[in-house]
Amino acid sequence: MENNERYTSFLGTGWSFPPTFSKKAGQVSMSSDEKDIEESLEILLSTRLGERIMHPDFGCDLTDMIFEPLSVSVKTYISNLVETAILYHEPRILLHKIDLYNDGENQGLVNILLEYTISSTNSRKNYVYPFYINEGTNVKK
Repeated sequence: MENNERYTSFLGTGWSFPPTFSKKAGQVSMSSDEKDIEESLEILLSTRLGERIMHPDFGCDLTDMIFEPLSVSVKTYISNLVETAILYHEPRILLHKIDLYNDGENQGLVNILLEYTISSTNSRKNYVYPFYINEGTNVKK
């Protein structure tokens, strides 16, 4: 991305996630527009409350739900955690729907489907956040 493109995005521009650096160009890789919003959602949902020192209220405590049975009340609680985190920390989108589905329940996987509209462009988008934990043993790469 060229330097002048970095400042033309009205949806926002930030460091790509995960951060990558170009030694040759001497700069960090940047993300803009819809990709920046998706990466921001990933960061928001994977950050625990209190993890960011200067922003202790940033994040979503999904990791507290890792060993909970996936009952209706737990699904509702997770939906409320996600909705609250997005309401306070991602003003660029209007959240319409949160669905949790567990296609990989036996593997410890719950997909969180977000349906939202980007406020400034009125574009409808979907984002799936895979919420899971891998055991330290038996992990095959």
